[in-house]
Amino acid sequence: MSGDFFMNYEEAVAYIEETPKFTTKNKLEHTKECLHRLGNPQNKFRVVHVAGTNGKGSTCAFLTSVLREAGYSCGLFTSPHLVVINERFQINEKNIDNDTFLLAFQKVKKLADELVAEGSYHPTYFEFLFLMGMVIFADANVDYVILETGLGGRLDATTAVENPIACVITSISFDHMQYLGNTIEAIAGEKAGIIVPGVPVIYDGNSSAAAGVIRSKAQELGSPYYEVKKSDTQIIRNTRSGIDFSYENEYYGNTVFSLPFIAEYQVMNASLALKTIEVLKSQIKIPAEAIQKGLLETRWQGRMETVLPGVIVDGAHNEDGVEKFVETAAHFQNDCPLTLLFSAVDDKDYTDMIHAILDKISFRHVIVTQVGGYRKVPAEKLADIFRKEGCPSAEVVENAEEAFRKALDTKGEDGMLFCVGSLYLVGEIKTAILKGIGK
Repeated sequence: MSGDFFMNYEEAVAYIEETPKFTTKNKLEHTKECLHRLGNPQNKFRVVHVAGTNGKGSTCAFLTSVLREAGYSCGLFTSPHLVVINERFQINEKNIDNDTFLLAFQKVKKLADELVAEGSYHPTYFEFLFLMGMVIFADANVDYVILETGLGGRLDATTAVENPIACVITSISFDHMQYLGNTIEAIAGEKAGIIVPGVPVIYDGNSSAAAGVIRSKAQELGSPYYEVKKSDTQIIRNTRSGIDFSYENEYYGNTVFSLPFIAEYQVMNASLALKTIEVLKSQIKIPAEAIQKGLLETRWQGRMETVLPGVIVDGAHNEDGVEKFVETAAHFQNDCPLTLLFSAVDDKDYTDMIHAILDKISFRHVIVTQVGGYRKVPAEKLADIFRKEGCPSAEVVENAEEAFRKALDTKGEDGMLFCVGSLYLVGEIKTAILKGIGK
């Protein structure tokens, strides 16, 4: 055992964060080999595997919350994290503690050292975390794991789990095109890579191009497939406190479900979770009241999340995500004045984001800040774009915490504040709230 093995939690996190600098993408066989050498922890629980461009995290959160409510213990593996890396591993909707993290880290680090000594590959950043997740959940003896893919599907490390009980594919749009292809069909093909022969697939059928690819793949592999469309749902009410809707089919009838979110797209994500529960009903017994309560009590960070009364944070950073944010904010702009706190990082198309936002929404006040460390876009540069797009009063506050204070003051008692543009911004705001700002 090497001397650096006795790391503390902070050193372990620093080690993982350094990993991208000295690894390259490994083949799926490598991940499977790693799992095998760890004693195949992924076989000790049942897995629901979730891929897609948008809505993956929310769908995972709905499923986790319902399973918990029904009395099962449930692990959730997700990414990215907003404030601390432990957020990627939840057991029964709570982040794991530092000791649990360190224990799993040590097991995977020992394996990584052995692989390197043998002249093999060191696990990548994501692969390392995925392996840790499998170890954590196996050691905790959970019943189920809801497993979110990282990027894509076909080549994603999570696809090394070969026997899920269901595969779920959420909405597909353009994102990470340099890796996944530049047509919806190509991206859908990558996401459909999680489908396993004979295992049911539940998918978002609103894009006919994406749905066609997923359906063909399911047919090819002899996997039962179930399509969920917007037209299957009906929104009954949408207020500042949440949404009531029905998902009308034979199983649920006209039951009304309530969500604690204000964004209409969450209805679709919740319906995918509902369909998955229905498809698995012979394997997992879940009472109707657990389903209702599970949906109502779902918590999901950073996606149109209400963090304080009238304060919504949203990490939307691709075209589709911004479009959904605009749709939600537009719903409220006739009811009350809106304030915007905006930031973005440099690998996103922030000019188009700003244009799309200002095209549909007028704000009482706009504050621009900068986040993301070396990936930050200077606040002044973003404010210039706001001014060019017809918002002359955009105010620059470079420090994110100060910007958040300012935005809260501007919002006033009567308004709503949307903090948008980057998950880094969401992380900064979460940290500020933990310090007591806004409470």
